[in-house]
Amino acid sequence: MEIRITTLSENTANYGYLAEWGLSILVEVDGLRILMDTGLSFSAVHNAQLMGIDLTTIDRIVLSHGHADHTGGLREVLRRRGEVEVIAHPDIWAPKYVRRDGETEEQYIGIPFSREELESLGAHFNLVREPVRITDRILTTGEIPMLSGYEEIENNLFVKEAGVLQPDRLADDLALVIDTDFGLIVILGCAHRGIINTLRHAQRLTGKELVYAVIGGTHLLRASDEHIEQTIADLKEMGIQRLGVSHCTGFHASARLAQEFEGIFFLNNAGTRLTLP
Repeated sequence: MEIRITTLSENTANYGYLAEWGLSILVEVDGLRILMDTGLSFSAVHNAQLMGIDLTTIDRIVLSHGHADHTGGLREVLRRRGEVEVIAHPDIWAPKYVRRDGETEEQYIGIPFSREELESLGAHFNLVREPVRITDRILTTGEIPMLSGYEEIENNLFVKEAGVLQPDRLADDLALVIDTDFGLIVILGCAHRGIINTLRHAQRLTGKELVYAVIGGTHLLRASDEHIEQTIADLKEMGIQRLGVSHCTGFHASARLAQEFEGIFFLNNAGTRLTLP
């Protein structure tokens, strides 16, 4: 079983590609092309063209959650792909906001398009809270339980309900899991509900303990040193063989992970191509 993973959009880029805050990863497995997230705007489409990737051949789109930096490129992708199933949690359509450090006003960070516009371009939304099994070996996590004890959702993220801001539980945060003979491959969007919570949930869903590869955003950008060290310990316990971090991981956490996972760690930038195992 060969899996090809291509990063179309990310905060940083390999030479010749366009960088943009956000994430979009193309997964090719079992004869399917699954696009995990679409980046912030046009970078995923731009880089796909540079890499010779035909977006009209995408079989599914999976949205990890409803923030603009993961969904803002959806309109451009649909303009090229046309009709396609889009798998996500119902809460992607919640009006999402952030209050950034030093700012008093909240900023809208939800999907920057209406559902009607995206459906007119061919999006067929499959919105469910439970895991979606795409094939016998490929599934989404669905809602991820908060079990680790040290991973928490940031307190500056909100949803607006009846005109009032409420803390966003990020119930829509999900990941893509590939169950292979050599271990689990987990593609993260942002891991707002915690990378370890996500991986343990994937283990429970599949009944497999070995996590072979973790690729994507780990949301350790603002994590404490204690949080990062506990994450490292838990990742080692899972037997990780490849660790490619992106987007919301942050420089400090990336540097610690690179130290602890020497030889298997890599920065998963726009333009990165990977074949597993």
